Amino acid sequence: MEKRNFGRVKQPKISDIIMQELETMILEGTFKPGQKLPPERELAERFEVSRPSLREAIQKLAARGVLNSKHGGGTYVSEQLGSSFTDPLQALLSSHDEFLYDQLEFRDALEGLSAYYAALRATDADKVMLTKRYDALVEANLREDASQESKLDAEFHMAIAECAHNVVLLHTLRSLFSTLEKSISANLTNLFEKKAARGHVMAQHKALYDAIMAGQPEEARAAVHSHLIFVEDNLLEMRREASRIQRSLRRTENGDW
Repeated sequence: MEKRNFGRVKQPKISDIIMQELETMILEGTFKPGQKLPPERELAERFEVSRPSLREAIQKLAARGVLNSKHGGGTYVSEQLGSSFTDPLQALLSSHDEFLYDQLEFRDALEGLSAYYAALRATDADKVMLTKRYDALVEANLREDASQESKLDAEFHMAIAECAHNVVLLHTLRSLFSTLEKSISANLTNLFEKKAARGHVMAQHKALYDAIMAGQPEEARAAVHSHLIFVEDNLLEMRREASRIQRSLRRTENGDW
């Protein structure tokens, strides 16, 4: 029987293993686009590797455009990661109110799924982080600080995406973050013209938060849907009202009255 010669199994380089670890941390959201990495010494200790091996891994990721090293200023995750949604088309969508409802429909689908998985998968650490974001939103709501509320509202929804532990879903929502924040800001500005709306919106956020904390996926998804339907119904009604006012003004200007 002929003896076969097996080639020696090639061991992966330490720098490649570190590179994969860093990639995983970026994909999972441990390190976010634009965020500065911990100092080289700290990372080397965390991975229990030599600094030259760590440096080589960072250089490989920098060559691929994942990391940016600034001379004397540390290493940063590229801000271009997940930027496919921040093109001129997205800016056009954000500036035209008639597409606001398309955005709400899209949010309903993605955020409903995000909330569902967050309720199923959130760890104790996730729940601590989510509670911190929720409490900050409640505080801004009590102060009736609309600009801060819109920022914290978007951050609350992004925290839910992090709790879902689905990297594709997380990065899809994160890449839409700037548009999402503009959408929320526009919605809140319009909605809060009605005094009772602020309390309704916060109650909806509480229902969503409670469902995730209690591990109730269907209730969490339903809470997202109820919230966005409330926003859409109110915005439609306000648009109808604005249209009626404009018709009345045109009649007045034409001397019909």
